[in-house]
Amino acid sequence: YTILSKVHSDRNVYPSAGVLFVHVLEREYFKGEFPPYPKPGEISNDPITFNTNLMGYPDRPGWLRYIQRTPYSDGVLYGSPTVENVGKPTIIEITAYNRRTFETARHNLIINIMSAEDFPLPYQAEFFIRNMNVEEMLASEVLGDFLGAVKNVWQPERLNAINITSALDRGGRVPLPINDMKEGVYVMVGADVPFSSCLREVENPQNQLRCSQEMEPVITCDKKFRTQFHIDWCKISLVDNTKQVSTFQEVIRGEGILPDGGEYKPPSDTLKSRDYYSDFLITLAVPSAIALVLFLILAYIMCCRREGVEKRNMQTPDIQLVHHSAIQKSTKELRDMSKNREMAWPLSTLPVFHPVTGEMVPPLHTDSYDNTSMPLMQTQQ
Repeated sequence: YTILSKVHSDRNVYPSAGVLFVHVLEREYFKGEFPPYPKPGEISNDPITFNTNLMGYPDRPGWLRYIQRTPYSDGVLYGSPTVENVGKPTIIEITAYNRRTFETARHNLIINIMSAEDFPLPYQAEFFIRNMNVEEMLASEVLGDFLGAVKNVWQPERLNAINITSALDRGGRVPLPINDMKEGVYVMVGADVPFSSCLREVENPQNQLRCSQEMEPVITCDKKFRTQFHIDWCKISLVDNTKQVSTFQEVIRGEGILPDGGEYKPPSDTLKSRDYYSDFLITLAVPSAIALVLFLILAYIMCCRREGVEKRNMQTPDIQLVHHSAIQKSTKELRDMSKNREMAWPLSTLPVFHPVTGEMVPPLHTDSYDNTSMPLMQTQQ
């Protein structure tokens, strides 16, 4: 197979630092680059996936994310540019793959980050919307409806969406496929006026107590969001940058990227030789020497310090030795006599009459039988 690769013309975009940037990768834009192979009269609907990376690097910048649920849906690049990237053009290589014909199409997206005069906005609020996925929230009409509801509640002169983050990027779990459950999305907005009284209701001790008990807090302006957006008011974060403190709950945000530790410096090829003689003495020779000394001490105690029978007899009084010898001799004589003793047979072993003939039955053993090992009770016939 010959896989063709076509390059589109470059596209320039001009986002502002600290303001949400959204760029949609439309499948219809790339479908024209792939030749249609369906039957006559049928509409081509090829599965198309995208790969995005910073030019010269395998991945995207840390502030830029990408999502595409299925090969039949559009891809979305989104994120909040940082002030450090102002004035530096960021070139993103976008490669589209046709999963039916295995063809590719590529073009570059040049992101020119502009500086915002009134950035950063001093008052920032982050909402957690439970009934939305990140790609649904990134749609311009849905995001516009949410900003309109926030503006109706907050009444600022200037309101911007700062960032959008999926709940999965914050450690959330993948929802079960029950009743079309959503994963949830965090939306951060900034304004130039202090927070309204409705937003500060989350600071009430009663609402904080209800949140600690996993109960819904009582918010008067919740009905203005409830028709379309289900907001978890216990997870709202209000940050006043003019005071440099968090008025409710400070959320540690992370992009899942490790901090820059500089360039990797491998060890030198010429390594210095190391002397392991001292390590050998510490780990093997010293314990072996201690074990040998202990063995010699134990051998001296067990072998060279034995008293013996002769020394014991010399230190024992003569009368005690005579008594001991007499006891041993008497014990031996009793044992010899018990082997040859003659004793009467037990009554249970005497002859008995036959139950039928009445004749006497002789014993089961002869007179020369060794009765010392015979049990007292014998079987009778």
